[in-house]
Amino acid sequence: MNMEKAKNGAPKSVLIIGIQGALAKITAELLIKKNQNIKIHGVDSRLIENVPNRSQISYQQMKYTRTNFEKIFREFQFDTVLHLGRLGHSPTLGNTNKRIDINLVGTNTILELAQKFQCKKVVILSTHHVYGAHADNSMFLKEDAPLRGSFKYAELRDVVEMDQMCTNWMWKNQNQIETVVLRPCNIIGPQIKNSITQYLKTTYSPLPIDYNPMFQFVHEFDMANIIVESAEKLKTGIYNVAGDDVITLHEAAKIIGVKKIKVPIIIVEQLVKIMIPIWQFPHYLIDYLKYPATLDNNELKKNLGDNIFRFSAKEALELLKPH
Repeated sequence: MNMEKAKNGAPKSVLIIGIQGALAKITAELLIKKNQNIKIHGVDSRLIENVPNRSQISYQQMKYTRTNFEKIFREFQFDTVLHLGRLGHSPTLGNTNKRIDINLVGTNTILELAQKFQCKKVVILSTHHVYGAHADNSMFLKEDAPLRGSFKYAELRDVVEMDQMCTNWMWKNQNQIETVVLRPCNIIGPQIKNSITQYLKTTYSPLPIDYNPMFQFVHEFDMANIIVESAEKLKTGIYNVAGDDVITLHEAAKIIGVKKIKVPIIIVEQLVKIMIPIWQFPHYLIDYLKYPATLDNNELKKNLGDNIFRFSAKEALELLKPH
């Protein structure tokens, strides 16, 4: 018999996939802060270290196999699954097919088991990269915009296919289980180590002088809070995650204050090729230095309110300044 949710809809027994990630750790802390009686089980295929030491949470490093997942679903009887564990990109990782297999097959297994063991809610973290950065993008992309992220870059194929698989499964099974797919803009913060954060913080990284696209940023705390709110309040659907404010790439770099090398975009492209593997900058991000991929946030605000963000884009960027 599956554990029931609390009367206010708050989760009581939660599986967090990808617990070694900084965002997942912040999310776990916020869940515990909201409900001291919550039980959380965090899993990751990576070595798990520097995690919160709380009585409410247990940890497990494991291979993402059906057998392993079925064992923990049976043992813990989760009412909520937070899938924050998509395997990320690295220019030095040669086996793209292996990453695709883990992301797609692993995610499909998680969805099937969530339904089999009668979970109430699944929240899946996707990304705005599924839309792609294109010269003809509308100023604010809505959730029904075409997913063109992999048109030019094969390395984004698994990101787009995983999102499509999750959304198709979501609508197909909406009467049995609530599923939320989040597509956030650039997540930044002191604890986040994703590619865009590293790019902005890296001294003498190249900044194109001939392009200056608009960007959106969400602070790591706000993103974690939205994941928690999604588990409790959001109905089945796809939600872009971004604040109201947009900021140019050049302004973002100026706010952080580290020196950049201002060069034409063609030089940026050459530098990226030369500096791999020293500088971990995925090729597809070059297009985001050229073209906009900003998000419409009306659907999220309609369901969670206008005051869901504590930090503006500028405030989030200022927290990345070197001390």
